Amino acid sequence: MTDLKPVVIIAGPTASGKTALALDMAAECNGVVINADSMQVYRELRVLTARPGADMEAMAPHKLFGVMAASEVCSVGRWTAMAATEIETAWAERRLPLIVGGTGMYIRALIEGLAAIPEIPGVVNEKVRALYDELGGDAFRLALAKLDPDAARRLPAGDSQRLTRAMAVVQATGKPLAHWQGEQDHGPAVAARFLIIALVPERDALYAACEARFDAMLKGGAIDEVKALLALGLDANLPAMKALGVPELGRYAMGEISLEDAVAAAKQATRNFAKRQLTWMRNQVTADYVIEDFYAADRRQDVASVVRGFLA
Repeated sequence: MTDLKPVVIIAGPTASGKTALALDMAAECNGVVINADSMQVYRELRVLTARPGADMEAMAPHKLFGVMAASEVCSVGRWTAMAATEIETAWAERRLPLIVGGTGMYIRALIEGLAAIPEIPGVVNEKVRALYDELGGDAFRLALAKLDPDAARRLPAGDSQRLTRAMAVVQATGKPLAHWQGEQDHGPAVAARFLIIALVPERDALYAACEARFDAMLKGGAIDEVKALLALGLDANLPAMKALGVPELGRYAMGEISLEDAVAAAKQATRNFAKRQLTWMRNQVTADYVIEDFYAADRRQDVASVVRGFLA
């Protein structure tokens, strides 16, 4: 085990302080910050995804931020392959890879490996997405329940991406998603030893941080960013078009709702998302070091000590 090279994962919900902690650890341990946020990969969404600014990027190397167009889909497999490359590069440069983000599927795939799901034909994906658009979330979910009751039970009606994924898999393969998720591929993307640091703030404090950050995004040009994204005329089902704040501010930009209503809806969506992330962190992540009071206390030296011990 000690022969394996190190990777540090800093995981946590949105607005929990991951970026600040990662920068400190990069400075402390000659690290490379590698993005594990499924929305921060899109170059058109710098403001609304709170991507590190130029000042932060100048403090340490940053990888996989803004590397894809909003017209693309960054699947778990695609991100895992890119992350593995960046990890190997960091090791070659004698730097510490710091995986930073809150996308649980990315982190799990990196550590445990990908489920061996066969390639789904494009025509199947297209038909399933059309069916979702025709039926709507609730009726589509009922239809999925007849073929994959487990997925239908777990996924909310509004989660079109994962619902359609589950339907496409069962239609194309004849077996539900859980079957394939139990068939692991070739293990972790990289042979490494992992240190997992989890930020799990108290819920009310996290919600307050989410709202304050959204206000800062508005001042930083979030509305103009959404208008520029809409001007591209992209498919509304693309992941980038569903990023937090994009649907709500998009409706405001098109004159459908007031700015006040758009902001309120976006903040509610952000709180709901943060709550789901917290639940995932507490139930699905076995962390080596958990920080529950990151807002209230300076834990940088504590974390640095943990990391140094891990490296030693």
